[in-house]
Amino acid sequence: MSAPLRNVAIIAHVDHGKTTLVDQLFRQSGTFRDNQRVEERAMDSNDLEKERGITILAKCTSVEWNGTRINIVDTPGHADFGGEVERILSMVDGVILLVDSSEGAMPQTKFVTGKALSLGLRPIVVVNKVDRPDERIQEVLDEVFDLFVSLDANDEQLDFPVLYASGRNGYANEDPSLREGTLNPLFQKIVDHVPAPSADEDGPFKFLVTLLDRDNFLGRILTGLVFSGSIKVNDPIHALDASGKVVETGRASKLMAFRGLERVPVDEARAGDIISIAGLTTATVSNTIANPSVTEPLQAQPIDPPTLSMRFAVNDSPLAGREGSKVTSRMIRDRLEREAESNVAIKVTESEDKDSFEVAGRGELQLGVLIETMRREGFELGISRPKVIFRTDEAGNRTEPYETVVIDVDDEHSGTVVEKMAQRKAELTDMRPSGGGKTRITFSAPSRGLIGYHGEFLSDTRGTGIMNRLFEKYGPYKGRIEGRINGVLISMEAGDAVAYSLNMLEERGVLFIGSGTKLYEGMIIGENAKPDDLEVNPMKSKQLTNFRSSGKDDAIRLTPPRQMTLEQAIAYIDDDEMVEVTPQSIRLRKVYLDPHERKRHKRKAEAA
Repeated sequence: MSAPLRNVAIIAHVDHGKTTLVDQLFRQSGTFRDNQRVEERAMDSNDLEKERGITILAKCTSVEWNGTRINIVDTPGHADFGGEVERILSMVDGVILLVDSSEGAMPQTKFVTGKALSLGLRPIVVVNKVDRPDERIQEVLDEVFDLFVSLDANDEQLDFPVLYASGRNGYANEDPSLREGTLNPLFQKIVDHVPAPSADEDGPFKFLVTLLDRDNFLGRILTGLVFSGSIKVNDPIHALDASGKVVETGRASKLMAFRGLERVPVDEARAGDIISIAGLTTATVSNTIANPSVTEPLQAQPIDPPTLSMRFAVNDSPLAGREGSKVTSRMIRDRLEREAESNVAIKVTESEDKDSFEVAGRGELQLGVLIETMRREGFELGISRPKVIFRTDEAGNRTEPYETVVIDVDDEHSGTVVEKMAQRKAELTDMRPSGGGKTRITFSAPSRGLIGYHGEFLSDTRGTGIMNRLFEKYGPYKGRIEGRINGVLISMEAGDAVAYSLNMLEERGVLFIGSGTKLYEGMIIGENAKPDDLEVNPMKSKQLTNFRSSGKDDAIRLTPPRQMTLEQAIAYIDDDEMVEVTPQSIRLRKVYLDPHERKRHKRKAEAA
């Protein structure tokens, strides 16, 4: 008889302490030895996750407590990675909703919780960080209840158990005033409240693929839940797509189950467990892996469609190929196809000229993470400005994606934020004080108007504002939205930037480069103080004469240039500009480097 089993997912907004809590569950269940050295936030295994402090990839893990095996799934908290979340929820029988004792239920919490409630999962609410000095526990619980009601939760889901915890300090209690203890009450709640998997142990083997990994030795590794039956190593299997068509047949060459952070080989897997299978070469996410006698596929959770697209092009700048090892369109295509295969929220389309690819996804962060990952793998790319994906409704009218934007900002900046959002065609839907001299403002805004706004928002709020966005709906097209107000400074020469020339150009605007930077014609070197683009020569050096000057020349002191991150650069560029991304550099440039070609295309665009 196998050990009792519980499958549970943890839902939380970015930075509400989800991954830290999972670390403590590991430690207190004995998954980690007392003397074992483990990185902080062990579940954030990806380099980008560690740097940004967010969860990007859904991960499965497993702990054993008092004879019960608990499979825990750590889900991304950001809506851009919702493609991961939707699939994961189909593997579990309960969810832990983690909310910050001060910030409360946030937009991403709403997104994932809505998916969980619609699947009939019963939540356990954990109010985390109860030791914060600005905690407002009771108000946060009221917000969670209101959120469940607005998401059409049933009576059983509204009767949720509550625990008060500090993930960092490793305790959870049913009494909100206690500030000590262990996480045993949380383990007990999972065992008591989350039902055991309702799987059919006697039926034929059926398994739904929800995650796809690659391994250099094992090939494709398919992870998911065993819905019925059992499987042993080398059993014959076949893969069915959503329509029931056989994708491929083969054998389960290796079976793996999760034990702590490790994936360990097992000889047999039974209904209700979350496992990984190797042995198939083309089966992918949402396919059903089953005994060859099975002809009906399991129903896969539908995925929300992409709302934003960017063009990934071969880097054709004069400096191409100097810093990266992967520069050809074939390499870029293979990498993007591999990404689209395992990440169902991304769609890739090749252009007619075969030199660029339209990549559609959920948002700027998701696509920004993909670009950053490729950059670290040695790719060189040219990236266009993000564009929203338009649709047409039944009446033939053009529609565009809208987002719910929740902004927490100091009271003194609220007027500026409301004004700037109104310029971007956003509608104010709610505005209320959130305590501590802050205001919470909610907007319904077209996604198109939000592209490039985040940097400006941080400047307007002196870095204190917090903006959260969530896909809302496709709504009526809002007409033209004003883009960037300022023009750019464009280099008219190729070579190394000279300090003397840059010093003269500082009065023209803000520079993005420093002395000695390698430049080419058509590269953007700064922001013009005026609305028009301006071509400048950053290589002009001081004319030397054989006369001594009466006083020593003052040493040139340049203002430090504005360094842009990848996301800031992508958000900054206009329709006729690109970001050149290499493993070492992020450069801004015009799409057409030759000034005559630029003018010709501009005239053509204006005529159109």
